[in-house]
Amino acid sequence: YQHVASVADALKDLRSGGDVRLYGVETTSRSQSLWDLSIPNPQLTTTTTPSSTNEPNDSLVALIFGNELVGVDAAILEECDELISVPMFGMKNSLNVATCASVVIWEILRQWSLREE
Repeated sequence: YQHVASVADALKDLRSGGDVRLYGVETTSRSQSLWDLSIPNPQLTTTTTPSSTNEPNDSLVALIFGNELVGVDAAILEECDELISVPMFGMKNSLNVATCASVVIWEILRQWSLREE
């Protein structure tokens, strides 16, 4: 556990600690659907072969969620390597942050378990 003054400081600390891919979870014109995005599992990637997308092969994954009212700050979104949106049906376009985190983490773990087989 570590307290930091701001999200920007937390991201700076994460970046300085090594290879980490930052995924912002927000509905924007740059966001990719969670169902279409493949997030590399750091435990299954190798460091000997460069990735075809020039992504670090041994990157850890950090997810950035905003609150229900204003989402993730635009300056923080600019720091993210990728932006993810959760597909929604109907009139709403946002979820409670705890629900959103559960859906995103579940999907990432589902993808990783499929690659292990």
